[in-house]
Amino acid sequence: MSGRAGRRLLWLVIVAGGLVAEAAGFGLGAPGDWIPDLLTGWTLAGGGLIAWERRPESWSGPLLLATGGLWFAGTTSSTVAYVYRGPLLHATLAYPRGWPRGFFLVATVAAAYVLSAIPAVWRSAGVSLALAGGFVALAVARRGAAVGRERRERTYALGATAGVSALVAGAAGVRLIVQTPAADDLSLVAFEAGLCAVTIWMVVALWRAPWATAHATDLMVDLSESRTGGLRDRLAHALGDPGLAVGFHVDGAFVDAAGERIELPPPASARRATVIERGGRPVAVLIHDRAVLEDPSLRASLAEAADLASANAALEGELRTQVEQLRESRRRLVVAADEERRRLERRLQETAERRLERLLEELSAPAAGADAGALADLRDQLDQSLVDLRRLAAGLHPRELDEGGLPTALLALAERSPVPVDLHFADVGDVAPETARTAYFVCSEGLANVVKYAEASRAALTIAAAEGRLRIEIADDGRGGADPVQGSGLRGLADRVDAVGGKLTVQSPPGGGTQLTAELPLTGSP
Repeated sequence: MSGRAGRRLLWLVIVAGGLVAEAAGFGLGAPGDWIPDLLTGWTLAGGGLIAWERRPESWSGPLLLATGGLWFAGTTSSTVAYVYRGPLLHATLAYPRGWPRGFFLVATVAAAYVLSAIPAVWRSAGVSLALAGGFVALAVARRGAAVGRERRERTYALGATAGVSALVAGAAGVRLIVQTPAADDLSLVAFEAGLCAVTIWMVVALWRAPWATAHATDLMVDLSESRTGGLRDRLAHALGDPGLAVGFHVDGAFVDAAGERIELPPPASARRATVIERGGRPVAVLIHDRAVLEDPSLRASLAEAADLASANAALEGELRTQVEQLRESRRRLVVAADEERRRLERRLQETAERRLERLLEELSAPAAGADAGALADLRDQLDQSLVDLRRLAAGLHPRELDEGGLPTALLALAERSPVPVDLHFADVGDVAPETARTAYFVCSEGLANVVKYAEASRAALTIAAAEGRLRIEIADDGRGGADPVQGSGLRGLADRVDAVGGKLTVQSPPGGGTQLTAELPLTGSP
């Protein structure tokens, strides 16, 4: 007889024996009692048969099959009512391989078999609760002491042990607290349903074996979606090694995410270093427990995934560099524009403005016989032209800013505004030249918008400094409704503020006035 035929014959014997046991233990006249019990035993035996045929190298299948047979034995006699818990706890604690390794696990499994033969132990609610907690504690400790594939396997052993222990503890808790026949019956049904669910979960997990194959195939996707900051944690979780260290190759050495140098472990150490290469050059190193990379397929997947993650990190670094270069380029453009305005102002002052001033002096002392009315009219026109020219020059580059600093320039700006301006200027200390120029143009543009569009009766200009930032607020009592997206002037102003590392916000509800706020770094561009 082949092994498969022998297994199936054994299963048929247990299935038939279950019917006999239910008839002997409950009698077939009370289906509400014997059907749940029968289905539980059949689920244990059927799950054991499937697991045995799917994973013949594992003891989990035979143990579950034996649990099903002993479940029916307990139905016929109360003296062996809990014997099934011996192989059941053996199967969960040693899951998924089924054969125990290590002194503590062997001793615990042996104790489980001994205790399962003593009904008084499990009829005591307090002892049952203590044993359930002890089994879970052992499973937690075993998982914490393992690395790599074995840690992943013990994670599932912890799940199976916790499931069975929770059922035992729940039934014991009901007996301890409620102590009524109806509660006992309901607790028994819940226990049987839960035991079937745990059995199915164990069989499905054993069939799929996610601790072996699925992990290696999913590792690439998992790590390729990660970012540099969480790479170590993701790798540590994926490999089952909490002490994993990840280093990147920089200037001939390996450094961690914080830039600190990483020393590679010596050959005799319990930990090993796996160097990840790309194009024959090292890009990263993993310092891990020697048991982590025993699986060749996992090692290949890890190398490819870490390679991809390192490439992503390099691309992110290049992107950050390009963004910084773009920001610096914009800052240089702003500075160049300011210098061009300054040169144009000087040219206006040295040419057109000077000639107009000389002509005005000549007109102030007219020759005899000249028409006094015509000369006066011409002089008024020249005065207005000179005022307009000086305003143009001030708009290009404010002379007051160079001569008296930001307070003087803003005071002159407020005085020239057709709309009354309440100026509040706190002591802001030293302001970088490019910050002062940007602040002036923010105020100039903001007040110009008040005059042109706000239909306001009054405006307020407030300047203050806090935490290394210069804060500018321009508020009016106008009609509001300003659009910072569609307005080209506000967009250009926002670009200029952003170029020096600042931030511009506009609040302008319809009918509620407009408040323009700019924050600039006091020391200039970052």
